[in-house]
Amino acid sequence: MPNKKKSALKAKAEHIKTKSRARIAKIKSARSMPTHNTVTDNRLELLITTVNRSKTEFYLDLLQSFDVNMQFVALAHGTADEKMLARFGLTDSDKTVIFSVIQENKLKDALAALDNKFRTIKNGKGVAYTVPLSSVIGTLIFGFLSDNRMAVKENK
Repeated sequence: MPNKKKSALKAKAEHIKTKSRARIAKIKSARSMPTHNTVTDNRLELLITTVNRSKTEFYLDLLQSFDVNMQFVALAHGTADEKMLARFGLTDSDKTVIFSVIQENKLKDALAALDNKFRTIKNGKGVAYTVPLSSVIGTLIFGFLSDNRMAVKENK
């Protein structure tokens, strides 16, 4: 009888150890999985682009190709006076300022494309710069702005 009890206890202990090891392995693998859709992986930037008003639609479409999900357009007017414009042969001082929310990892490509278009398109000159967004309220809003509907908060 004592041998049966001992072997039953050993079998039960071995079963518990096996289950515990499986749980620990599952937890470790979940922690080591890459979390590409976390909020902290995809920081956002506000890209501000000033272009000639006649080229607004072109630049809006160009920026949208970099997964820019939200853009605002503001009409503007250049700061040079009429004498200065005439001296340089410029006639159009109507401008557009485009505010675009873009993911940090797509920013380098977007700025390179803008730089290329600024240099190669007739009357396509412009200025572009970014301002980092330090926070966004809500995971759903972040997911919309980053064009990432799978965004989740990172566990710390």
